[in-house]
Amino acid sequence: MTESTTEPAGGPVDAACGPDDGAAECGPAAVQLGPGAREFLKALASEQRQQMLELFAGGIELTVGTVAERLGIAQPTASQQLALLRRVGLLTSRKDGKQVHYRIDATAVERSLSELQNYLRTCCPPERR
Repeated sequence: MTESTTEPAGGPVDAACGPDDGAAECGPAAVQLGPGAREFLKALASEQRQQMLELFAGGIELTVGTVAERLGIAQPTASQQLALLRRVGLLTSRKDGKQVHYRIDATAVERSLSELQNYLRTCCPPERR
């Protein structure tokens, strides 16, 4: 069996592996989720962070204080969670005096979703009927 290997954004993929392949070479090492997509999924694993992201719908900017107030959480908690979302690329920020304004980084979100989608197509293609 001839193997061809390609490397999409999500990491190395063994192109010889298909939905019906149970061979050892088609195991977990054949398809890997990239670190960017892993961090994206970890960030979305928290219900509180999901609620935070919902606040930014429509591309609006919010400060830490506004996020804390709307979610009914302490400002340090909001600040910590927003910083994590910024580190993984879901949010971007700008400083205006002492205030930090956050908003969705749509380009980074699209990139992470695309990487995840490519991974899912490769690792778990839809069943053929």
